[in-house]
Amino acid sequence: MSIPLTEAIARARSNEPNFAAAVAAGSVANMDKAIARASLLPSAIYHNQYLYTQPQLIQPITGFSGANVTPRFIANNATHEYTSQAVVSETIGLQQVASLKQTSALAEAAAAQLEIARRGLVAAVIVLYYNVSITQNKLSIAKQSLAEAKNFTQLTEEREAAREAAHADVLKATLQVEQRERDLSDAKLAADKAKLELGVLLFPDPRTDYRVLDGVTLSAPDPMDALQAATNHDNPELASAAANLRAADFDLAGARAAYLPDLSLNYYYGIDAAQFAINGPDGTRNLGYAAMVTIDIPVWDWFTTHDRVRQKASLRNSAKVALSAAKRRVVADFDEVYSEAKAAADQLSSYDASVATARESLRLTRLRYTAGEASVLDVVDAESSYTAVQLAREDGFLRYQTALANLQVLTGKF
Repeated sequence: MSIPLTEAIARARSNEPNFAAAVAAGSVANMDKAIARASLLPSAIYHNQYLYTQPQLIQPITGFSGANVTPRFIANNATHEYTSQAVVSETIGLQQVASLKQTSALAEAAAAQLEIARRGLVAAVIVLYYNVSITQNKLSIAKQSLAEAKNFTQLTEEREAAREAAHADVLKATLQVEQRERDLSDAKLAADKAKLELGVLLFPDPRTDYRVLDGVTLSAPDPMDALQAATNHDNPELASAAANLRAADFDLAGARAAYLPDLSLNYYYGIDAAQFAINGPDGTRNLGYAAMVTIDIPVWDWFTTHDRVRQKASLRNSAKVALSAAKRRVVADFDEVYSEAKAAADQLSSYDASVATARESLRLTRLRYTAGEASVLDVVDAESSYTAVQLAREDGFLRYQTALANLQVLTGKF
């Protein structure tokens, strides 16, 4: 099964736990914002209650007939009391407004963190994807090197049989074969590990057999000025830090709001009577309404509000430092990553030239050895150089693709 890079990224989004956590955090932040907004609006409930109180029998006064029955608890109105009312409540205060502003800022921070997680996931998948391709190429190089070593061993044996080379040449070539076999074993292990690492993000069973597409490369970077502008314009790290600072400002405002009074409005409509009925036995109408306005003025709380304000001010100062550090970090990261990408790109052509040179050097050295003009050490050294420069080219290609992925993380242009 062949997995294109775009499909690998799509699969990873549904399987990577940190990205899923960022998605959930964004959803929770949006719900917190909706809850805070709802706290500014009036709430309505339909309240129903039946209250029974032990009666208190009062003997009639001399000259009057009948006894008077009253509830023993003076807080209650009758021995049987029915309440069925619609209650509308509203609390107006600066704390509720500040809470809404704070949750809005936190929702923006969560959205920025989600974008950070998305970019980081894409970059990680790109690196793992190319690492699989590179380890497969290194495995092919190891197989090729082993075949060349075996071919050279056969050549030394033939020359020894023809009395044109010493037995030491055969032994040296045999040692080279044994080393190449160990290199091949390590290359197989590295290729299997790379496939498993990427498979963890792509499949329910990481041992699923798949292969990546060869020859897929990221696009070359834009000019430095364009990339710098993109980095500064839409950077989630800066957006997150700025949103956290706004949230800290509103959190501080909410703490200071505890010094101010709160206004509460309550409206009741329904019945509160000794009978569950609109009209009483004597024709009295039980259905009616009541309204209540309350102003709570803070007076003394043992410096609790004062300490909370100082606490929130410290958190705001920390958010300011974090934003300043984020701005500096973005500038430094861009310069570092862009320089890394440029250096890696410049070295790619050099690696290609080195591979061609090492290949030609190996060919000529083997011809010289066949003609008796070079030693076995010269051939072994040429083979080792050829293999080393091929592996270095693969590492250079991975370095370049990794640098491009990191650059795209800063710019958001994948």
